[in-house]
Amino acid sequence: MQPHEMGIAEAAAAIRERRLGAVELAQDCLARIARREPDVRAWQYLDPDAVLRQARRLDDEPAGGCLHGVPIGIKDIIDTADMPTEYGSPIYRGHRPAADASCVALLRRAGAVIFGKTVTTEFAFFRPGKTRNPRRLGHTPGGSSSGSAAAVADLMVPGALGSQTAGSIIRPASYCGVVGYKPSHGDFNLTGIKGLSHSLDTLGTLTRSAEDAMLLRRALLGGEAEDVGEPSPRWAPSIALCKTPSWLEASPQTRCGIEDLALTLSSLGARVGEVTLPEGFKQFADLQKTLMAYEAARSLAHEYDVAPQSLSGPIRELVEQGGSVSREDYLFARSASELGAQQIEPVFERWDVLLAPSAPGPAPAGVESTGDPVFSRMWMLLGLPTLSLPAFESPDGLPVGVQLIGARLGDDRLFRCARWVERALSEAGAAGGRGH
Repeated sequence: MQPHEMGIAEAAAAIRERRLGAVELAQDCLARIARREPDVRAWQYLDPDAVLRQARRLDDEPAGGCLHGVPIGIKDIIDTADMPTEYGSPIYRGHRPAADASCVALLRRAGAVIFGKTVTTEFAFFRPGKTRNPRRLGHTPGGSSSGSAAAVADLMVPGALGSQTAGSIIRPASYCGVVGYKPSHGDFNLTGIKGLSHSLDTLGTLTRSAEDAMLLRRALLGGEAEDVGEPSPRWAPSIALCKTPSWLEASPQTRCGIEDLALTLSSLGARVGEVTLPEGFKQFADLQKTLMAYEAARSLAHEYDVAPQSLSGPIRELVEQGGSVSREDYLFARSASELGAQQIEPVFERWDVLLAPSAPGPAPAGVESTGDPVFSRMWMLLGLPTLSLPAFESPDGLPVGVQLIGARLGDDRLFRCARWVERALSEAGAAGGRGH
């Protein structure tokens, strides 16, 4: 295995045990980027000399934090003091923040090599950036964490930060075939991240395994998160298939694949059933849109007033739509989200996690759209932690992810279940080999 193929946990262990140097790992990742970036276009900013300076300094220090010497990509809506942060907008071309975002500072504290800025859509909304899907270059990588998902999927870096307001981590993870983790709302600090909707915005991660996502979580919580450990061989989760109100918007192949996956997990020892959500949840996807538009109109007031000609049509439409949302409708969406969070709590008294689609299907052909976040909107409104795992492939060989949904602030239990599912699929020879 070449160094750039290592995941976060494997690379961190190799550096800690002095089987690998931070410089050696950084050089190999940079070589991979040099070969692939002209096609994949995952990076908005990358300075190889600065990367190697960080790596040399870390090689001269004792291995300390859990990410010592590990390259991490940073979505370009997240402030970095030593490199531009442009938020996917020409308004901020060349913008240099005065300080790192809190998440970047915490990654540096944990010893990470901050590799560069990955491409984002404009203000983390829907206008596509330049990134292509590394699994098939003519298809979208998803958005808005497009560069982060593509860089991790293409083995350029072992992990990257993303963010989600509608489906901006889970959908790119599914399309690119990586693990996307969106924590409970409010779990990760957002200081220094360009906001769109404060009731929804959530920082998260793109990695190649659930274990790697756990390491990034530990760093982002400042060392407070406990390692939930490898699930006991005798332990198995309880998993409820959740045919959400949007179930029929998934392709027949995706629905079939997830139903077959549920049967497979049952045969491997999980307690599997099906859950029906309360009737009122049918409106939650639309309420998420209302909430996001209302808050985005306030978050982007400066840009809309000062440089409207530099905003894309979709962003202007979002701001104008949000400006027309009444305070009454906004407060109804907020109260519905709080009521829904209370109504779903009993579900997690019976089930460890829910199982649902990550996206309607594999990555659509073309790069003019980032795909549909319909299978994330409801969970965003409820503030629940979610995690997308690569589950099977479409008939034409594109990855399709499955979404695990946990209880509010039940992220540790979500990870325990995700690691069990990963291991079960691997042992069954199913990961990457299932399709319809």
